[in-house]
Amino acid sequence: MEDYPKDLAEFEARFSDEASCRAYVFQLRWPEGFRCPRCSHGQAWPVRGSWYECAACGHQSSVISGTVLAGTRKPLVQWFRAMWAVTSSKSGISAMGLQRVLGLGSYKTAWTWLQKLRRAMVRPGRDRLAGAVEVDETYVGGRQEGHEGRSLGRKSLVVIAAEEDGRKIGRIRMQRVPDASAASLQGFVAQAVAPGSVVHTDGWRGYASLAGKGYDHQPLAQGRLDIPGADEDLLPRVHRVVSLLKRWLLGTHHGAVSGPHLDYYLDEFTFRFNRRTSRSRGKLFYRLVQQAVAIGPAPYATLTRQVRGRGRHKG
Repeated sequence: MEDYPKDLAEFEARFSDEASCRAYVFQLRWPEGFRCPRCSHGQAWPVRGSWYECAACGHQSSVISGTVLAGTRKPLVQWFRAMWAVTSSKSGISAMGLQRVLGLGSYKTAWTWLQKLRRAMVRPGRDRLAGAVEVDETYVGGRQEGHEGRSLGRKSLVVIAAEEDGRKIGRIRMQRVPDASAASLQGFVAQAVAPGSVVHTDGWRGYASLAGKGYDHQPLAQGRLDIPGADEDLLPRVHRVVSLLKRWLLGTHHGAVSGPHLDYYLDEFTFRFNRRTSRSRGKLFYRLVQQAVAIGPAPYATLTRQVRGRGRHKG
């Protein structure tokens, strides 16, 4: 049974201390009772306050050990407030905004927390898109002089898939790819779209052999091959998603998202878009906490490894 606060007042009343936050994490991580992370034994006794020692193997763990929250020195109450701030805002929040809302003394802390939470926005084992799906690519960061067509230059190329739900948009998937080759584009389709689905694309040759990979590939027109997304009416759903993505990156993050970190911003946009019809902010909070305890740790060193030496973090 899904259990979550319905509004801000209920959230503040329920999660005002560490004990209530730990109990909620325990409930979401072990809904059928404690399971040792090492041996899966179901019995343990409390030690060192919030830690548990397995009755079978003696392994000690806390409710956040092995999760994306592992190693934090900040109270869970503050983490819960961060997750509520992230999910209660329809357009999201920047690191500077989170720093201000939580009263954090460090921009670095706010940036790190958001990066960790973005990693929790992809549900492990999530279903692939199905039915009829539009697929196309776009540049993020604008065009660069001297690079034509699907040539990347220093910009990020993002491929997007959007389910067709009548005239509406269903679920989406998106990913940064190194280039517009068949290997990159069809690799994305294989990960994002279930075999047997109808896949609509433009006439770009990178999609040409999808039919041989278990998809009903229906290119809608030859289109202009010099500019990705040139035929705005050809794939209206995916181009609508492109427009919303760029507006979100510019409005919430002022366009200051570096390439190596872009994947996780795409994950956040996807998380928000696929839950856009939810009337309950509390349910989004519930999903984020649930997924945060389902994935592994993300130490600061791994968050910055790709951009080390470039100066201040973006986003």
